[in-house]
Amino acid sequence: MGFIVGIDGTAGSGKGTVAKNIANKLKLLNIDTGSTYRCVALAALRANAIKNGVIDEKKVIELLNKISIEIENTPSGDKVYLNGEDVTKKIREKDVSQVVSPVSSIEEVRYKMVDLQRKMAEGKDIIMEGRDICTYVFPNADVKIYLDASVEERARRRLLEMQEKKIEITYEEVLDNIIKRDNNDKTKKIGALKLAPDSIVIDTTNLSIEEVENKIIGIIQKKREKI
Repeated sequence: MGFIVGIDGTAGSGKGTVAKNIANKLKLLNIDTGSTYRCVALAALRANAIKNGVIDEKKVIELLNKISIEIENTPSGDKVYLNGEDVTKKIREKDVSQVVSPVSSIEEVRYKMVDLQRKMAEGKDIIMEGRDICTYVFPNADVKIYLDASVEERARRRLLEMQEKKIEITYEEVLDNIIKRDNNDKTKKIGALKLAPDSIVIDTTNLSIEEVENKIIGIIQKKREKI
């Protein structure tokens, strides 16, 4: 078993950026769990398993054995492949963002993706971020972190990300989506966002990305010294 760093937290709290940067600095394998669920959501949209926001769970479940997902860490960022196709940008588009949370709430989807994530991590020193990494995927992680920030700040950050990717969306739409996402993430029957009893909580509202990273790196280094 390798060294495992788990980062849970709310949408827009900085989990993804922080995990990628720390992975590069400490030579850890970064596994973006959110990308795996986004791939399933994209596949479901393409297969017409989602129409007008209504999800045909049976069709989504049938897709699970027909898709392959790979994540490649590169110096310029992660590359995400769905059935061999680079979908790195497509899985971040608005139509996918609007359905990824309910898709990931489907039990069979959750079990399939957790199994995939655990296989990706076998025998490696990793950093993994998501909603239930420290409570379910890797409850025995060496380091457990929980990130959060005010909903307004998280919406502001997410809007900037989408604007950089040339995705047309308003602040109000992003804010509404995050509020709905929070509610869905925290009330799921499986994979709900919860604070693990031994997680270290970091409020990122008034912190820069670098400040958050330095806090977490310090925690990781102290843990490694004890092993």
